[in-house]
Amino acid sequence: MNTLYKNISSSVVADTVAEDELELINRHTIKPLTADEVFCFTLTLCDNEIDRDFERFSVPSLVKLASMFDGRTGITDHNMKSDCQTARIFKTWIEESEDEITSTGEKYTCLKARAYMPLTPKNEEIVRQIEAGIKKETSVSCAVSVMSCSICGEDMRKKGCRHRKGEVYDGKVCHTVLEEPSDAYEWSFVAVPAQPRAGVTKSFEAEDGMTLAQLKEKSNGFDSITLSLSAFSKLTDEISRLEVLAKDADLYRKGLEQQVMKLASMSVPSLGSEEFADICHTLTASQLSVLEKAFADSASKRYPVRPQLGGGTTQKINNNNEFKI
Repeated sequence: MNTLYKNISSSVVADTVAEDELELINRHTIKPLTADEVFCFTLTLCDNEIDRDFERFSVPSLVKLASMFDGRTGITDHNMKSDCQTARIFKTWIEESEDEITSTGEKYTCLKARAYMPLTPKNEEIVRQIEAGIKKETSVSCAVSVMSCSICGEDMRKKGCRHRKGEVYDGKVCHTVLEEPSDAYEWSFVAVPAQPRAGVTKSFEAEDGMTLAQLKEKSNGFDSITLSLSAFSKLTDEISRLEVLAKDADLYRKGLEQQVMKLASMSVPSLGSEEFADICHTLTASQLSVLEKAFADSASKRYPVRPQLGGGTTQKINNNNEFKI
């Protein structure tokens, strides 16, 4: 049985180890390791999308490979020498997208894994390369029992068929469906993957009590963010509070724009109302406040307020001018 190499890129996620993961890691160690002694990351091993070789794994194949890859070692460029070992998988799972569809019309589904490596002087360079996004593409080495044609279903290893991979038949791209995996050997960091989505991605684990501003600042440069349930709950509460404030701010702004336009029409009657409304829409609330004060001062001078019952002394002139025609 031939060894099958399937590559995937741009999805290695570097982050810290969770306390409940140490037990899974220490299943593979002789001496128990602590959180300070390991570097962990998440990677996508393979998926059900057609790759550059016009091949894809079926979803049942991904499910079967999940158990096979648990505990498998990570190397570089599929070099089988023990000196090339860099990491080991300690957890795998299947992840299905709710809104993303593959080119074949299926829900996008991938095999994800968590891997660890000891923090040793030898591994310092590869850790830096993962964190810098250099070591980002991976490839899996496995064996499958069936490689069927997507058009006619024939096992291409046994009989073959007249269809050619990459060509279109009745609107469908011919490709090989990889089914019934029989073994998983290893996974590797590679330079050019066949499956564009497989690989290592960086992630950031948010701490409880972090504000949105702190979350934005701390997570800069990461591809994904991991939230605990309590952190997620606090952030959703904060977002709900901000949504209420945003509605209030929107009402305040609309009222401010109307007031500025009213005062502007009193101060500068020749000013076009539609054109000035367009200008107001582009201004900030602070700028509108400045305009409101300026127009209010101008309007008060142009139309001074004269109270009907004002005090003060007036001089009465008995010339009866008001009655003259």
